[in-house]
Amino acid sequence: MKNNIYNGTKIDLHLHTRVSDGSDTPEELIGKVKEAGIELFAVTDHDAVKGCGIVQEALKEGDPLFVTGAEFSTRDDLGKYHILGYHYDPQSKAILDLVEKGHSLRMKKVTGRLEFIKSEFGFTFPEEEIQKLLTLDNPGKPHIGNLMVKYGYAESKEVAINEYINKLHYKEEYVKPEEAIEGILGAGGIPVLAHPFFGSGDELILGNDMDERLKRLMGFGLQGVEAFYSGFSNKFINQMLGLSEKYNLYVTAGSDYHGTNKLVILGDTGLLEGMEPPAGLLRFYSAIF
Repeated sequence: MKNNIYNGTKIDLHLHTRVSDGSDTPEELIGKVKEAGIELFAVTDHDAVKGCGIVQEALKEGDPLFVTGAEFSTRDDLGKYHILGYHYDPQSKAILDLVEKGHSLRMKKVTGRLEFIKSEFGFTFPEEEIQKLLTLDNPGKPHIGNLMVKYGYAESKEVAINEYINKLHYKEEYVKPEEAIEGILGAGGIPVLAHPFFGSGDELILGNDMDERLKRLMGFGLQGVEAFYSGFSNKFINQMLGLSEKYNLYVTAGSDYHGTNKLVILGDTGLLEGMEPPAGLLRFYSAIF
């Protein structure tokens, strides 16, 4: 089984469920992972570990291998970072405290955004819709965007987010990257920088800026990079693989699948069939198994 995982495109370590902003339940995702022939997968819901617990309970003998995951949205004065955490203890106080902080900030932002689009644009929703939104595990901008489309305030979720919701900025309230990395490490996990080249909005982090960003995050304890990603060109992949070897970092591969909420195919990681597994990916596999 170990060798088979790395002889083809049978790995996807960046998947979202309804616990955050995916369209599939954790149980539905398992079925789709099996249909896609994925042999090793992780659920990486935003600021949440609940989906991982559901998947662990639902998996049966003979099902694909699973590793716990999560994706934490972080920011500091130098930029925005998404930090993936893998192979952590989901019952650890360190990870649960991190999830609670991320969730609390997320809920505060949701209510703030609802108030903002009401006061600035006059967009209102029935109270039952608002309560339904607030009872979700991890509501965010996509959920508000979908509501705006439903009630005719925007033609698409993307328009809703880019032209209205993103007009409100929360520069002072965020989880810092060092906090996310510390929480993941404290739970026995492996912190990995998600889609490393992508910064805030359309920003690309390249060249020396990428090198300095990695060194800075490594100073906090970062251990890996998502070198294979659905949105990466071969040039990006090769550059990140080079940096992973330069700094002896783990390598992961993920699609960032969100079901129908994002135009990404399950298993589309850029890790091509027949490709010799990079050393960093093999190191990651050895660390989790």
